[in-house]
Amino acid sequence: MSDERGGPDGWLLAGGPVTGEEVGTWFRREGSRVVSVLARAFGDLDLAEDAVQEAFAVALDRWPRDGMPPSPAGWLVTTARRKGLDRLRREAARRAKQQQVALLDPRTEPATPEDEVEEALTAIPDERLSLLFACCHPALAVESRVALTLRVLGGLTTSEIAAVFLVPETTMGQRISRAKAKIRDAGIPFRVPDESELPERLGGVLAVVYLVFTAGYAAPSGPDLTRPDLATEALRLGRILGSLLPDEPEALGLQALMLLTESRRPARTSADGDVVLLAEQDRGLWNAGMVAEGQALVRRCLAIGRPGPYQLQAAIAAVHSDTRTAADTDWAQVVALYDHLLAVSPSPVVALHRAVAVGELDGAQVALALVDAISGGDRLGRHHLLHAVRADLLGRLGREEEAVGAMDTAISLCGNAAERRLLVRAREGLVAALVHPPGER
Repeated sequence: MSDERGGPDGWLLAGGPVTGEEVGTWFRREGSRVVSVLARAFGDLDLAEDAVQEAFAVALDRWPRDGMPPSPAGWLVTTARRKGLDRLRREAARRAKQQQVALLDPRTEPATPEDEVEEALTAIPDERLSLLFACCHPALAVESRVALTLRVLGGLTTSEIAAVFLVPETTMGQRISRAKAKIRDAGIPFRVPDESELPERLGGVLAVVYLVFTAGYAAPSGPDLTRPDLATEALRLGRILGSLLPDEPEALGLQALMLLTESRRPARTSADGDVVLLAEQDRGLWNAGMVAEGQALVRRCLAIGRPGPYQLQAAIAAVHSDTRTAADTDWAQVVALYDHLLAVSPSPVVALHRAVAVGELDGAQVALALVDAISGGDRLGRHHLLHAVRADLLGRLGREEEAVGAMDTAISLCGNAAERRLLVRAREGLVAALVHPPGER
């Protein structure tokens, strides 16, 4: 597919006229690939990112005036490399980096044409994956991994990331700087782990990508239900993982889970921004392309035959996507998949979602007993979802007074304004049922 602006999927054609905004869009999509190359070359993520930013500033000045170069990524690598070397030369005397400069100085080795650099970028697709593993190294705190991934591979600004974590921009800037320094000072390698290390390390990388996605799919705070920018970046990272690790079923499973979940976005809110629950969504609004792609990935996972948590969650989402209406959902299959998921990855959250499915299959009384027996409820009790589920089940059993109390707790714990409005409306319905029992209506 192409458009009048350029090549496949709207990529800008080299040599054509471009605007500063289009250069920025190109850089947001491709900049992480260039940073990955420079980070490995310099062994310093901070230096690589600064050099690429300086090169981008040059591109922003020249490309709208002179047009895109024949090999834009190659041009950016070459320019950024020179910027980085200039900085190293300035610091060489003070920091004794003459040897590194000599090894990297293009004057000491044959010049590489920019189109060959571009070809090399295409031929070595694991550079971004190497950077992702470095950003998600277990030596870093989990919040630092997420923040650094969003900054370096997601292209978000420090202020945007600070908003996600609800911290001041200066605090987030310091956190990111410390994480970069730790990668540099600890000599954390920019490489994909060896095959023997991969299963242990991959789980941490997938967890970071999923955390980014969930923060975008259900924003922890703010006026809107979702943060589409975060969900989009997580999907992009998931596609990178899936394409570069095609035989890793959990990487494929995460990609499938995100696609099937994200496919519902158009139906998840009303025109005025209110939440629409899964059972009430117009499934005709779901993104059919994402559904088909996600289901195909689930089938690939089944063929590999090594089920894991992300694959099982994707399979559950696939069951929901198989029906035209919520009433047609195969709840027995959903419960069976949750049973498998609970065995593979036991957690209070999984147990809670399984209880909701059991409620659809066996009734609210059975489900409420499961919810009240969930192990680890103290931690889950700080999340509004547990109390909202209890309120719903209590209301279905005619125990409206208890349900109102549970819903009050849920409302007090909910940080997202759109979800809170949903809970308030549900509370109003419970109060109405309490004031006017079914026999009086």
